[in-house]
Amino acid sequence: MGEGIRAEATPVSGVEMLVVAVGAIVVIAAATAVAPKVRIAGPLILVAIGLGVSLLPFVPVVEVDPDIILVGVLPPLLYSAAVSLPAIEFRRDLRPIAGLSVLLVLISSVVLALFFLWAIPGLGFPLALALGAILSPTDAVATTIAKRLGISRRVVTLLEGESMLNDATSLVLLRTAIAAAGVGSVHFGEFALSFVWGVIVAVIIGALIGWANLRMRAFISHSAANTAVGFTVPFLAYLPTEQLGGSGLVAAVVAGIVTGQGAARRFTPEQRLSDELNWRTIELMLEGAVFLLMGLEMKDLLLDNAGDGLGRAVTLAAGALLIVLGVRTVYVGVLVGLQSTRARRLQRERLDAITARIDLIHPPDTPAPPHLSPRHRATVSGVRAKIGRAYADLDYYAASPLGWKHGAVIVWAGMRGVVTLAAAQTLPRDTDERSLVVFVAFLVAVGSLMLQGLTLPGVVKLLRMPRADEQVTRSEQDALDDELRDAASGAVSDAHVRRRDGSLFDDAFLAEIGPRLIDPPEDAGLRLVDRLELRLALIRVMRSRLEQVSRSGRFSTAALRHALAELDADQLSLELRLEDEAGS
Repeated sequence: MGEGIRAEATPVSGVEMLVVAVGAIVVIAAATAVAPKVRIAGPLILVAIGLGVSLLPFVPVVEVDPDIILVGVLPPLLYSAAVSLPAIEFRRDLRPIAGLSVLLVLISSVVLALFFLWAIPGLGFPLALALGAILSPTDAVATTIAKRLGISRRVVTLLEGESMLNDATSLVLLRTAIAAAGVGSVHFGEFALSFVWGVIVAVIIGALIGWANLRMRAFISHSAANTAVGFTVPFLAYLPTEQLGGSGLVAAVVAGIVTGQGAARRFTPEQRLSDELNWRTIELMLEGAVFLLMGLEMKDLLLDNAGDGLGRAVTLAAGALLIVLGVRTVYVGVLVGLQSTRARRLQRERLDAITARIDLIHPPDTPAPPHLSPRHRATVSGVRAKIGRAYADLDYYAASPLGWKHGAVIVWAGMRGVVTLAAAQTLPRDTDERSLVVFVAFLVAVGSLMLQGLTLPGVVKLLRMPRADEQVTRSEQDALDDELRDAASGAVSDAHVRRRDGSLFDDAFLAEIGPRLIDPPEDAGLRLVDRLELRLALIRVMRSRLEQVSRSGRFSTAALRHALAELDADQLSLELRLEDEAGS
């Protein structure tokens, strides 16, 4: 795969590597713990620590093979983020996310290419475009900082979606530009075909891997084996996609989205809890290691660009950073301006007109007319569901409008990071001005993280933006709880609840439970095993209702996940008590 981490000194022994690895883990954990207390994002602290350590005289020069980042780090990182993606909100803002991830990257890359053609004579347009592609994608660290600041959840979703998808645009463009550098020209048709093919292949393979992951792991009862299979998913999506000329990172993201959306239906509570903790830990360690290595690589880059090259690189990096921020400001300004309230009002009026016509055919809350066939009834029901989701989307847009203050945060939160550094090192070793290009990319990434990351809290404070509560609002959670309790009550009234072995509960037992069905008291005069079995049956009913409600769009992803987590916790507790009863 590559040469791994190389040093100028003699080869490092296994014990020394172990000491380095353990030390890195301790540093990452410590930085994560200290970050909230000093009000600085953990990745920024790790970059600073790496920079300081790299300048110590006894620390050897460190060079990291980019394959370690591109193949070993980015797929699991993006997969982990995709699994926890707020899918409902992501679907609602898919257009602006796609614009930020594709169109903005292309525009930024071309403008940067023109700048580097002027600033570095003899570079050639293919390599200039490659450098523009390297500097264009944003980093996911912005999302971490934004969440900590309590920024609007809609803004966080936009930043999160952009940072996951724009890597693919950048790397496909980079790959095409490097290939074109060999023949000295760039053909738009070739790039467009390569990009479309890369995305199509990635979506197909990623969806297939995600689908297979859901079904395979549903049949694996051994918890350790199940977890081990889960760890392979991002790589199973990445590797074959890359071999077919697609974007492995997009495939990893698609596999994560499919897995995340199907987990509530296919996985057990133990699997969901295990996956959440495991991937959170992996994400913390991998992301922390990359930012730590960013700082450690400084010595090698400084040595390669000592003298006049240092000032030249700093000047180029400052110009490039100003350009990406300027292009981003113009694009986001247009994006915010297109969020037209008038367009939303016209869309609501059209929905009202469609609803009125459907009500004439089949009035709501009334039996279906006998002349309507089952197929037509299903069609009417499906149309009503789509209209309901459209109304919910409009309510979401009205409750979370994008104003100029949100646009300012989106602009300033567009930091460069991991992908920029890894992509720069994929340039061929014999590339003209390679050390300068890599150093410029490093300076842009580190400078962006330090400048924008450290000042983003001040920008938010200066704009006087109200703090958005990331937790589920009490009113929304109460409304969802009422939906689930009504479903449980209806199932008991209709005698539609069964034990885990499939047998029905006795009618007399259900009648005796009455209004105490959710959590009957210990002195209800009923057998403990029956009460526990009934509560488990009701959890299954409520989880089924939760799946139906999630398709309506009436509740946020955060509320749905909070309710699912509560049901999972209750189920695990009840199953443990039943095991104790069986053992006694």
